[in-house]
Formats: sequence, C-alpha cells, structure tokens
Amino acid sequence: MDKFKQKTEKKKVLLMGRSGAGKSSMRSIIFSNYVAKDVRRLPTTIGVESSTFKFLGNLMLNIWDCGGQGAYVESYLHDSAERTKVFSGVGVLIYVFDVESREFDTEDRNARDLVTYSAIVKALAENSPQARVFALVHKMDLVQTDFREQVLKDKSSAIRQRSGTFQRTIRTYGTSIWDQTLYKAWGMIVHSLIPNLDVIEGILSDLVGITEAEEIILFERTTFLTVTSVKSEIGERNPYEDRFERLSNIIKTFKSSISTFTGSSTSSHQFGELYIKTTRFNLIVAMLTTNTYALIVLPPGEVELQCTRLNLFIARDQFVQLAGFSDESRKSQ
Repeated sequence: MDKFKQKTEKKKVLLMGRSGAGKSSMRSIIFSNYVAKDVRRLPTTIGVESSTFKFLGNLMLNIWDCGGQGAYVESYLHDSAERTKVFSGVGVLIYVFDVESREFDTEDRNARDLVTYSAIVKALAENSPQARVFALVHKMDLVQTDFREQVLKDKSSAIRQRSGTFQRTIRTYGTSIWDQTLYKAWGMIVHSLIPNLDVIEGILSDLVGITEAEEIILFERTTFLTVTSVKSEIGERNPYEDRFERLSNIIKTFKSSISTFTGSSTSSHQFGELYIKTTRFNLIVAMLTTNTYALIVLPPGEVELQCTRLNLFIARDQFVQLAGFSDESRKSQ
C-alpha cells in the first residue's frame, strides 16, 4: 500500500456571496458543529476569514470566507494585489445566492447579484482556470414547497448563463440550514476533492463482497459529510435518495447529544462503535480511521454482525496506509 501514500494536499476554497446570504452560517454548521438555531448569533464577516480544516488523512481544506459587503467586493475585484491574492491557487469557488434577494432578477441581465457574480467568475478564470465552481441558492426553506423546484430551475439557468468559461461545469444546489439539503451540497463539493477515491471505493467494494453488506457509506469524522458509498445489487434498490444527508444529520445530532451528557465539546468527542440489530437487518457505525467512520447495512443475525466487525477491523490496516491516514486510528480502537 505504500505506493498509494501521498503528501498532504491543501485545497483553497473560496466562499463568496452577498452579505447576509448565509455563508458563515453554513460554514459553522458543517465544520464547527453549530446547530441551525444557534447561527443567528454569529457576527457579520469582516474582510476575509481564513480557516483550515483537516479532511481525511491527506486533504486540508483552506476555506476563505469572504465578506460580501460592497466595499470588500470592490477590493477583491479592482485592487490588483488583492485580486491576485484572493483568486490565485483556488481549488473550489462556492458562491452563495440569497433566494430572497431583490437584486437577483432572472429577467434582468443587469441585476446586481448576477453582475457581481459574473465579475467574480471572470477574475477566477483569469487566476485559477482549473477551479471548480458550485453555486448554492440558499434559504430555500423560505420558498413555498410547491414552488421550490421551479424557483431553483430558473435561478440555476440564470446563474449558468453568467458563469463564463465555467458554464459547462458549474453545479448548482438549493440549500437550507434547516434540512439535509445543506449536507447534500457540501457532500458533493467535498466528494469532488477527495484524492485516491477509486482506491478507497475498491477497498469498500471488497468489503461489501466479503460481508454480504447491502451498502457501506464512508463518512468524514468531524463533519460527517459523505465521502463515498458502495452498494450491492440489493442496496441499489433503496428508494431513499437523500438517505446519506439524513444520516449525516442524524449522526451529528447523536454526537451533539453525547457531548451534552458528557460535558465534552462536540468537535472533539468521538464514539468508537454503534450498532443496531433488528429482525430485518443489522447496522453498524464504526470508526474506521481517526478521520473516518463507516456505516454498514448487512443481513440480520449475530454471526453476520460479529464477522463484519472482524472484517472491518482487518480493513482498517489498508485505510491506515492509504493516502496518509494516521496510524493513531489503531491506537484509538
């Protein structure tokens, strides 16, 4: 497995959008374990707030949360030194649109939100042409349920038209801090950055075959965002397409409950293993490395459960060596 080891990769992630769009709120929920009701006390972002998060063994996310007030945006775009500093070396741009903004008009090409976005992606193309661009139409909970799909479709079309050289590759998502859509969007964003993903999925596929599992989902430890998943033929029939995001939300809530009763911080608290036995299936959520958890759905039965736990322990050796995963994971078991 030594041939798969890599040096730590640092990815610069720009988080941009108008002031009050909800950028810092979503960052705090995903990476700092805030709950939605608590983000209202967060202060307005002034200038650029840079923070680094370790994601998996060899991936560091350097997130630049950029204040969206007019003066700061002018600086990013028109001060040559600041423009180069902000837009150089970018791996991902996440641009957040406020669905209720009166300055986003899909019929008006001069709408301020779209004009600013267009200037941002132009600066990005000049300095980081290989960057990936994701647009989040945020606060979708404020739109009546029956109209959400059409609103997202219309706004996504307008955004794509103003995306310049990124028009073919940009991906848009409707999000809200009050449901699992936020986890879906950020999960897809992070998924696009994972190194050695094919190797990881190969190991999980072997584990699915050995354990006869219906599905194995790999989560990042701190955020519980989905890294990837592998399914058997039976698992492919699961009709619940949003189950990954729901599980992320449920497990983070579980961790928050643990911290409440133990007095530890949510970000630091880890649990080793959780399993559920029913007459229809077994479910295991277990630490795979210091940076990941695996959720495994398998047939019912005590023998099946214990054999899977043993095979999971054996698989840890491969993950520990893969892509810089820490050997500390074995010590923590």
